[in-house]
Amino acid sequence: MDLRKVTAPETPLDYQFAPADVTGEKDAEKEEYRIVEDVRLQGRLSKKDDRYQLKADVRTVLELACGRCLEPFRLPLDLQVELTYQPQPSGSEDPDVELAEEDLSTSYYRDHVLDLGEMLREQFYLALPMRPLCRDDCKGLCPHCGTNLNTGTCACDARWQDPRLAGLQAFLNKKTDG
Repeated sequence: MDLRKVTAPETPLDYQFAPADVTGEKDAEKEEYRIVEDVRLQGRLSKKDDRYQLKADVRTVLELACGRCLEPFRLPLDLQVELTYQPQPSGSEDPDVELAEEDLSTSYYRDHVLDLGEMLREQFYLALPMRPLCRDDCKGLCPHCGTNLNTGTCACDARWQDPRLAGLQAFLNKKTDG
């Protein structure tokens, strides 16, 4: 978005992006998610000097792999975004600077361009669950044969035995046999 075209103190925003417009072809295979529906961004951009305040609602659907069974599932997103943009500071800054609370909602633009695709990708990463699950009661995969326990069963022994106690188990088996 070219910020030189934003002249009013407040500008309404209403965009619809195709998934490829947000992800980009080269980044698509590196993502932890896949955008499966168009991304809708509605809100407003307020201007004050060289600072811009973005308040918007973002809606889309992502496809993730379940953390237990590895099956793909869809995650609908409805996000409220509130960011302040200011010009990219010139020169290098100390990377060990402590961030203030207001810095967490501050982003930067460069060359009078606000990259909405980058902002959307960042917001999607922030919205991802720590461990994505297709459903709360997902049974996962059998640790022995890899069968998806949500769709079938296997004949594997589900009991876990501590391998450190294998010698003791062999001794007990020998004692009961003899």
